Amino acid sequence: MKNYLLDSLFINMLRLRAICPFSWRVFQFRTCSCKPLISQMITCTDEEQVFDLIEKNKAILSEKQVECAFNILWQFQKQKTSFLKNVDCIRDHPQFLTLHNLATSQMEFMNDDTLVNVLYITQQCATEAHDLVAALVTEAWRRLERFDINVLSKFSSCLANQNLYFSPLMGKIADIVHRNLETIEDLRSLSVLMVSISSLISQRFQEQLVNKTEHLFDTIDSSQVNVARRIVQFLRNIKYSYYPLLERCNKVFLSNMNHLDLDSISKILSLYHSLQFHSFEFVETAKKRLAEMIPLFDHPDGFVKLFVALGPIAGPEEKKQLKSTLLLMSEELTRQQALAVMGAMEEMESRNSHLIKKYLKISVIPSEISILVYALSILPSSHLDEVGISRIEAILPQCDLNDLNGFATSVLRWIHYDRKCLDNTTGKQLKLLQKLDHFGLQRLRKCNNLNLLWEELKSLKGDWFAESLLEETAGTLHRLMDEINYKNVAEIASFISRTNYFSTLLLDRIASVVVQQSEKIHPYVILDIILPFSIFNYDPPQNDEFFRICIQYLNSYLSGLDPLMLVFLGYSLATLGYFPEDLLKAIFNIKFLAKMDSQLEFLCSSLNMKVQFRLMELNRAVCLECPEYQIPWFHDRFCQQQYNKDIGSMNGAQQQIYKMLAEVLGGTNCVKASVLTPYYHRIDFECILDKRKKALPYGSHNITLGTLPETHWESHTQITGSRLPPGAERIALEFLDSRAFCRNIPHLKGKSAMKKRQLEILGYRVIQIPHFQWNSMALSTKEARMDYLRERIFGKSKS
Repeated sequence: MKNYLLDSLFINMLRLRAICPFSWRVFQFRTCSCKPLISQMITCTDEEQVFDLIEKNKAILSEKQVECAFNILWQFQKQKTSFLKNVDCIRDHPQFLTLHNLATSQMEFMNDDTLVNVLYITQQCATEAHDLVAALVTEAWRRLERFDINVLSKFSSCLANQNLYFSPLMGKIADIVHRNLETIEDLRSLSVLMVSISSLISQRFQEQLVNKTEHLFDTIDSSQVNVARRIVQFLRNIKYSYYPLLERCNKVFLSNMNHLDLDSISKILSLYHSLQFHSFEFVETAKKRLAEMIPLFDHPDGFVKLFVALGPIAGPEEKKQLKSTLLLMSEELTRQQALAVMGAMEEMESRNSHLIKKYLKISVIPSEISILVYALSILPSSHLDEVGISRIEAILPQCDLNDLNGFATSVLRWIHYDRKCLDNTTGKQLKLLQKLDHFGLQRLRKCNNLNLLWEELKSLKGDWFAESLLEETAGTLHRLMDEINYKNVAEIASFISRTNYFSTLLLDRIASVVVQQSEKIHPYVILDIILPFSIFNYDPPQNDEFFRICIQYLNSYLSGLDPLMLVFLGYSLATLGYFPEDLLKAIFNIKFLAKMDSQLEFLCSSLNMKVQFRLMELNRAVCLECPEYQIPWFHDRFCQQQYNKDIGSMNGAQQQIYKMLAEVLGGTNCVKASVLTPYYHRIDFECILDKRKKALPYGSHNITLGTLPETHWESHTQITGSRLPPGAERIALEFLDSRAFCRNIPHLKGKSAMKKRQLEILGYRVIQIPHFQWNSMALSTKEARMDYLRERIFGKSKS
């Protein structure tokens, strides 16, 4: 029986050899010399040694040895700097063709991991090996359902390298991931798959992947930077700023900052910018790490990447170093490198006329031309000639709102500063502006998707958008209002805040989404959500529930929020008359204030001052409106320093009002101009009426019209001077210019409303004089204005 089995086996093997002689050779070889040859390959020190082994053993190489040869060649390439040059050397070597042919003939005998690994390395080393790549992809497609998660993820990456994001094959991979999501436990492989399939999946599947990622996040150790980066990239791809995951990934990046290279930091900063995710700690540590790299890059490839990453966040000294190095290598830059530099220089508010003019004439992509035209417009004595105008006009139908806005901002700047208003070119610029209006309005009217609209709106700024497109944009947002959800609610709220456009419909929708989907709202976005309500001084119909949810979420996350954000949150809530005790206790303590001071050192001067002013205003609001909290006032010195810098002077309307008040009240000694109240509110005018409504004179304080009186400093926590006589009242008169009101309707904004509230607490009767009333036709004569003042002060029109 035993002999029979051996004979039978031998006969079957002979049959196999007759049917497939190549397979027989492979089978025969594996048993005796596979490992020794692989060992020889592993000990090779360069590509030539590997190719020598291939040439000597090409008749007997197995699929495992073919894979080993690919692996070792790829490892050699990764260790070298001039990457493209070395890849050419491998691809053009005659023995690489031998390896190519062996892989083609043996692929059906390769196991799944070998097959996909050979495909991956072939893509990296031999971009022109289209037939081998196609054959490997086809074979992989045939086996797709049996791939394990690791092989599947690597195969999806191979397809992504070929830009096959929307292919049926990628769709099949997405389906496999969807069907097996519950059993996947490897976050490294899943993160690769998530990035690869992100363009194809539904919103529901996106949410499932986000939830799965959160569940698996703790299974990776803190050194897994690539996994964290892919998670952030996935969120960027699906346009979802999901803060719980972003914060966890950010901690991974911070803990590995000393090991991050330029490429990694550059990618992370770019992803954060796209997601509008701001991490003060990451930016500061990245800035320090990148600054250390400046001396290391003297070649355009590396330097441009460093310039783009570091430039917008660099300090003055680093910017100086970057610019001087750029000047030396500007002639060596390729077109794409120059455009990347120009984009960074726009963020840095810097410029280089040579680079701009060199590349403007050859660019054909709207976003590129927009960057260059904008950069050219901020150069001194620059001029957009007819060639440039024609180039812009030719691409207008392809432009999105961001491109159109960039062109319009540039053209408006030229028109504003061009003294030759009758010049033929200026006339053409005006016609170009009309065309920009037309294409902008047309694009808004055709828009039927809120998320796509937001991608174009999120970076818009400048006068052109506000004057030409804001009304139409608001109409489009109203039309698409039902698409506002927990994912985009903070972004839409932030946009409304920037535009100064008051819409109760949009604000009510925002409040409704927060109330209905509160469990999906992250505390990190509460500031963006609250801000428009604070700015516009608006309480939505679900007022109590809306603010209760916002404050509750904040209280549960106080320790995780950035100090600067907490200050802005406290101020925004105070503007609306909300003073959460837990939030205020978190802000007004020594440890918090010390941490905030350490951050202020790294901020630009304008943001630094804004934070300090907001903290002062919050301190003032709490002292005046919530004295029961017993939070001390500690901003005397700060306020004195600021107001000493900004004595200022009266504008035209204020001068008119001052002169008329003197007549109405009985003389200049009955009215004070630019009065500093307790806690440093500055009011335009002050007067005191006795119980018979007669103005009481002050001491001698005559001033020259148009100038403001000198301030004498003392403790400003109570009104100085003698107490008022019984029945007398102190009146504050404020002229409110356009900044105190919303752009589209005369609705008083939150800051002015809060000031009025606090002045009343200080004992003032507050009279606000809106600019649209003072400058109206009804008050076009002096007598009408005098009557207006009398009625507001005395309650009657005639003295």
